[in-house]
Amino acid sequence: MALSLLFATCKPSTPATEEGEWISLFNGKDLNDWIVKIHHHDVDVNFGNTFRVEDGMIKVRYDQYGDFQDQFAHLYYKQPFSHFHLVVEYRFTGELQRGAPDYTVLNSGVMYHALDPHTMLKEQDWPISVEMQFLAGLGDGQPRPTGNMCSPGTDIVYNGTLYDGHCLNSTSKTYDRDAWVRAELIVLGDSLITHIIEGDTVLQYTHPTIGGGVVHGYDSTVWKPGTPLKEGFIALQSEGQPIDFRKVELRNLAK
Repeated sequence: MALSLLFATCKPSTPATEEGEWISLFNGKDLNDWIVKIHHHDVDVNFGNTFRVEDGMIKVRYDQYGDFQDQFAHLYYKQPFSHFHLVVEYRFTGELQRGAPDYTVLNSGVMYHALDPHTMLKEQDWPISVEMQFLAGLGDGQPRPTGNMCSPGTDIVYNGTLYDGHCLNSTSKTYDRDAWVRAELIVLGDSLITHIIEGDTVLQYTHPTIGGGVVHGYDSTVWKPGTPLKEGFIALQSEGQPIDFRKVELRNLAK
């Protein structure tokens, strides 16, 4: 599929909400408005009941897994957005699933400006997107900020310069396992992006584009380095660490 057509299909026929009105993307009851894509599986296959709703929360669990086997997973809201203010409240819990990479301990995130999950191939490991990364402290007394930026298959501009790393730390404090954290993401198309943790602005950058590395197994027809990412899908992440999401709310800022 040509990239121009792919992005054309991303545009909803009508906005989900009027500008300025908050809506709950997660209704507290089910995942009917969401799309699952897990590495090694076709779209809409929720292997192992990875994403489930219990106690009014979206829970990411691995009790039906054996070894993790790089089954990185993403739960996409059903429609894309371009300009928005997103609020996610999360907490890490439990232990890293057997076989998951060490770097994924107490690690998750929310992806934005992701390409349509229906364009992802079965063996594509990560969505082409930008990530607001969530981390918790490891209990070793060392700082481990949350609300960072990671860039699977994308590039961003930081302080006026193309950033040459995969992840960029925020200035947030460290939050422990089992602590509820309020994360906010303000995205203005492909211009300014702001990360906020517990009311504090912790990171800002601009101009997300397709580029960089990290993503494997994608459809080569969507790989157009330098293409601005002006809109896309929002997805909650699963990397092998149990995590709960109790709130996913959005205010549409599109004119």
